[in-house]
Order: sequence, then C-alpha cells, then structure tokens
Amino acid sequence: MSLNSVNTNIGAQIALASLNSTNSQLAATQKAISTGFRVSDATDDGAAFAVAQRVRSDVGALTSANQQLGNVKGLLSTTVTGLTDVSNKLSDARNVLVKLADSNTQGDQRTQYIAQYQSLVANIKSYIQDAGYNGKSLIGNISGSNGTFGGVAVIRNEVGATYGIATFSGSAFFASINFTSTQLNGASTVQALITQAGTFVAKLGTLGTQLNSYGAASNYVDNQVSYNNDKIDSLNAGLGSLIDADLAKESAKLQSLQIRQQLGTQALSIANQAPQSLLSLFK
Repeated sequence: MSLNSVNTNIGAQIALASLNSTNSQLAATQKAISTGFRVSDATDDGAAFAVAQRVRSDVGALTSANQQLGNVKGLLSTTVTGLTDVSNKLSDARNVLVKLADSNTQGDQRTQYIAQYQSLVANIKSYIQDAGYNGKSLIGNISGSNGTFGGVAVIRNEVGATYGIATFSGSAFFASINFTSTQLNGASTVQALITQAGTFVAKLGTLGTQLNSYGAASNYVDNQVSYNNDKIDSLNAGLGSLIDADLAKESAKLQSLQIRQQLGTQALSIANQAPQSLLSLFK
C-alpha cells in the first residue's frame, strides 16, 4: 500500500491507535486514583473482584456475629451480677441461720432473726426476678420476672455456628431457701436445714457452680468477639493487598500517561497533516 495516499493515512491510524491505548490506560489510572482501588468492579479484574466480594461478605457476617455476641454479653453480665448479689445475700442469710440454730436464741430475739432471714430471702427473690436483659432472662422464672426465661444459642462466627448457654432455675433455687416461720422457729430444725444434703449449704455450692458456669460463658463470648475482630482485621488486610491501589505508583503513572497523551495528540495532528503535503504536488 502506498504511503502517499489521501484515502488511507497509515501514520494517522498508528498515531490514533497509540493515543486510544494511552487514553484507555489513563482512564484506568484515574479510576484507581479516584476510588483508591486497583480493582473496583468486575471489569478491572473479574477473578480478584469475585474474591473481594466473598471476603467483604465474610467481614460483614463476622461483624453481625459480633453484634449478636455483644447482645448476649449484656445478658451474661446481668446474670452474673444478679447471681453475685444473690451469693452475697445468701452468705448473710447463712449467718442468720447459724444464730437461729442456737437453742439459746429465743423469744423476741428469735422472731427478729426470723424476720431478718425472710427479708434477705425476699431480696434474693428480687435479684432473680430482675436479672433480665433486653426481655430475656437465664435465671428469672419466678412469677413477676422482667425477662422471658429460656436458654440462648447465639451465632458466633460467619458460617452460622452457635454457642449455647443453658438456664438455671431461679424459681427452684428460691423455693429451696424460702423457709417458713415454722421451720425457722426450732433450733434443731434450722440445724438440719443448714447441714443436710440438698439444703442450704448444698445451695451455696450450687450457686457457686452457676457463677463459675456463667462467668466462663462470659469469658468465652469476650474471647470470641476478640477473635472475630482479629479475623476481620486479617481479612481486611488481605483484601487490601488484593484490590487496593498503590497511589504513589498510580500518581507517577498518571503524570507519565498525561505526557504520552499530549505527545500522542501532537503525533496524530502531524500525521493528519501528511495528506495536505500531497496537494503541493499539483500546484
């Protein structure tokens, strides 16, 4: 094909192809700088974008799991606080029972100690009833409790695995220590209430077991939340390595491409002037 043609300008075609390539690269670089991403959608790198979307989904799911764990943490904290206060009052109640177990405690003094014990038990009942959080209770199944009684199975990670927390019947516990005035009126009867298996001392042990159980559950939730946060950080770090733009590199590339664009425009202009030189041959 002749290079001296007004129909086909090879030089202009080459210059235009080069300019189009530069403009395409320049657009991609400007997109990376404006979004901060090397891969901002599937048109940049379909495979990398697909992986990024999966990682983003995992991060979102872990964040949701932590929100649910945080809600359960509130319930566990309320439960532990309630049982701790019950434990404190139970120790006070035991002190009163020891005085009632003394046969020398008689008359008005005994009546006062009985009233004191029953007042402490009434406090314990209130603590159990009020150990609810956000409408839920792990121990409050006495009539008048402020939360729905029931166990919990909370989502703990991004794939929907659960962690179960069982209930402890506050109603049964209260009933086991709610002694009548008749039971408390005899020293020997009180002694039996304190020492026999299944009665007061045994309930102290039961309460300690539950405090340990719910304390361990609270620690588990804290540890799981911490692990999920660490995992979120790791996923985000990997995501950044996969799709984030190197802004320093892209900035340098932008300047280079802008210069190439200017030169390409000038080259195309010069190439488009070539057919005009042919006209001089006909003068």
